[in-house]
Amino acid sequence: MASPKKRKLDEIDAGKVTGTQPGPSRIGSESGGGASAGASVQVPFTPGAHSQRETVFQRQEHDGALSFQYACNDGDPYHSIWIICLKNIFSKQLPNMPRSYIARLLMDRSHRSVVVVRRGTQVVGGITYRPFHSQGFGEIAFCAVTAPEQVKGFGARLMNWTKEYARMHDSLQYFLTYADNNAVGYFSKQGFTTGITMPKDQWHGWIKDYDGGTLMEGRIHSTLAFVRFPQMLRCQRQALDAAIRSLSRCHIVYPGLSHSGPDGQCIHIPIDQIPGVKEAGWSAEQQPVPRLRLLLDRTVSEPTPSNLQRFMSLVLAALQAQEESWPFREPVPADEVPDYYTIIKNPVDLSLVEKRLSSARYYLTLDIFLADLRRMISNCHIYNGADTVYYKQGSKLESFLDQYLMSHVLMDQTG
Repeated sequence: MASPKKRKLDEIDAGKVTGTQPGPSRIGSESGGGASAGASVQVPFTPGAHSQRETVFQRQEHDGALSFQYACNDGDPYHSIWIICLKNIFSKQLPNMPRSYIARLLMDRSHRSVVVVRRGTQVVGGITYRPFHSQGFGEIAFCAVTAPEQVKGFGARLMNWTKEYARMHDSLQYFLTYADNNAVGYFSKQGFTTGITMPKDQWHGWIKDYDGGTLMEGRIHSTLAFVRFPQMLRCQRQALDAAIRSLSRCHIVYPGLSHSGPDGQCIHIPIDQIPGVKEAGWSAEQQPVPRLRLLLDRTVSEPTPSNLQRFMSLVLAALQAQEESWPFREPVPADEVPDYYTIIKNPVDLSLVEKRLSSARYYLTLDIFLADLRRMISNCHIYNGADTVYYKQGSKLESFLDQYLMSHVLMDQTG
């Protein structure tokens, strides 16, 4: 019969768990549209780089190409072979450690090793530690991976299996290690810290102090599935997604809007007629009150549609009158700059802004108008080098626009 801990790991693998709670050691290597009423969309789980790497190792373990074995000097012939191979790896990857010292610790029956075995026979690395069962912690002595297998993620997977075995077989709650300068970075990535949270009387006197080493602690959480991170994160994502759906309607996707009519003219759509707006709880009382005023003919004016249209026309005329605007007055000629439209996906120039402004339906807010102007200058900076005349002219035009807005747009500080 499988143990309760083994059954729990199997349940996580099967997706049945809806949530989970979360000598100085040397290291040889630092290892679109929908239904009119809206359609519910299930957001796919996108694992991070760490989870993707863990998933690759899990697949190799499932196929038998890779395994992480718990071994000690207990007379088992396989354990003896693995320990001898691990001794050779430690001796080669940790040249500053006396071979006799490595052999003595590995063959000591009080030490445990987690061995990385490829295809059932080839040992490629491992971790050796000594458990102090009565104190609930273990001391990591060695950690190394063969040179051809370095920088492949074995270090993280190896540490996760070591924590899993230490909890399941030795009932440990902490790992301590004296890490040298080459090992501090690796242990930090595996969750070890220099802040020791374990009571001092629980470990002091049980391990030897080493000069030149940094004492680090790693917590072995009792409920964390160390070797099932991708499945655990997927279960947590599902639980979080279900909780969000119970509180909001953000998972409902409505069809997109048509921005133009049959005659090609832009269509003005009231906010309350946009699909999903009312369903999200919007009401006319929530219509934002303009917090800016426009300076027109030396008179402070409200940003009414007519005033806003006039103001944007004045801004555009002022930009076109600037000497620095000559590169932006017409579209970039594709025959002269063949790769421009390959790099710049949303080109904007002053003639396009003028065309859109003349329709009186495109720029319904000042923000939309300014967004096009900012994009025009941003495109210039993206395509051209900082030392080119085009880049410099764009910067000057942007500075003029900022100054014009500061002197002609007054922000309402009340409310």
